Amino acid sequence: MDMTISWLAVFAATVVGMVIAFIWYSDWGLVGETWRKLTGVTKEVSAGAGKGPMVVLVVSVVLTAIGLAAIDSLAAGFFDSDSPWLGVAVGAAAWAGFSVSTLAQHNGFEMKPTRLTVINCAYQLVLFVGMGLTVGLLQ
Repeated sequence: MDMTISWLAVFAATVVGMVIAFIWYSDWGLVGETWRKLTGVTKEVSAGAGKGPMVVLVVSVVLTAIGLAAIDSLAAGFFDSDSPWLGVAVGAAAWAGFSVSTLAQHNGFEMKPTRLTVINCAYQLVLFVGMGLTVGLLQ
């Protein structure tokens, strides 16, 4: 079984991931205002943070894209299928197995608001499935 990563798929999934993040968390986005209230991250705090948070976002989204592309490639070889739905399944499985489980533990022990945990877990689900679909289409 070979593992082949399509760098075009990684690039496209990275773009999709960045778009999802901006749509989800920006001030004009789906939950940006609520997220700010729950976290206490004001516009002033964001402005004063510099480029650090954006660098972390880009690097983490690129790593997620590479991971999903690698797992999708292995799954495609195992199942002898290159269906885009396999990419969706890989994204959903990665979310359930790694993302939601660790985020829920982390937020639970830090006693963060349940609403914040739901917002972030839902974001991660959309992110992983959206990026997984993109990888599945282009892998």
